[in-house]
Amino acid sequence: PEFLKEGDAVEDCLRPDRIVIGSSSERAVAVLRKLYAPFNRNHERTVVMDERSAELTKYAANAMLATKISFMNEIANIAERVGADVELVRQGIGADPRIGYHFIYPGAGYGGSCFPKDVQALERTARGVGYGARLLGAVEAVNHDQKTKLFELISRHFDGELKGRTIALWGLAFKPNTDDMREASSRRLMEALWAAGARVRAFDPEAREETRRIYGERDDLALCEHAWDALQGADVLAIVTEWKAFRSPDFARIRAALKTPAIFDGRNLYDPATVERAGLAYYGIGRGRSLETAA
Repeated sequence: PEFLKEGDAVEDCLRPDRIVIGSSSERAVAVLRKLYAPFNRNHERTVVMDERSAELTKYAANAMLATKISFMNEIANIAERVGADVELVRQGIGADPRIGYHFIYPGAGYGGSCFPKDVQALERTARGVGYGARLLGAVEAVNHDQKTKLFELISRHFDGELKGRTIALWGLAFKPNTDDMREASSRRLMEALWAAGARVRAFDPEAREETRRIYGERDDLALCEHAWDALQGADVLAIVTEWKAFRSPDFARIRAALKTPAIFDGRNLYDPATVERAGLAYYGIGRGRSLETAA
């Protein structure tokens, strides 16, 4: 199986962390060892196993990563209700080497072609052999609900009165460094905003054309050429994808551009106190005013 991350496929091919070979053929294994030898020089990365084990390894790897994401989103939702800052919690548990910092960032839910598909496929496989994989079902259920989080926060901010509002979105792709919109959190957010009568002005460095292909031309969607263009005439700003270009914005400029200055940070990119000092209301995932409104 391949373990290439979308947006980093070349790097993952040239510098793999492991090379899993599933085969019962010694000849096939020998051929693949020779093929991958140039990428396996520093230390032995090849793990040889039977075909079934290799297939399960692929599904289990993505399911584990998805589980970590959904777990942290559960913790963020609990943090909002008990008055804790999930970023401090993340640092506290990530320092434990048994846990680590990878994939314990709460947010607006995972998307793409791999995690949703593989978690669902593994659950169906388990069901097909008479086993109910309850944890996998919970991982998907948590992720499904998490994709409504930004809409819930925005709606709460406006007391449910979204008709006629304009929401700026930074980020449309399901993650940075791709234009892939499959299962993207932005889609759930935009569709919910439109259903509530709001308009969307959106910017993404790569995914504008893909968004246009999916939704076509519509009066309640403006796809902008520049991030700052998306703020023109907007009431508030929502961060949906953690592109590097969004990490250090001019908050004073954002405040001046928005009608009702507020940031809904779906990827916890910003420090709540810094944003609030700039005169913007800050709602994160398990951070900022999300704690107050959930109390």
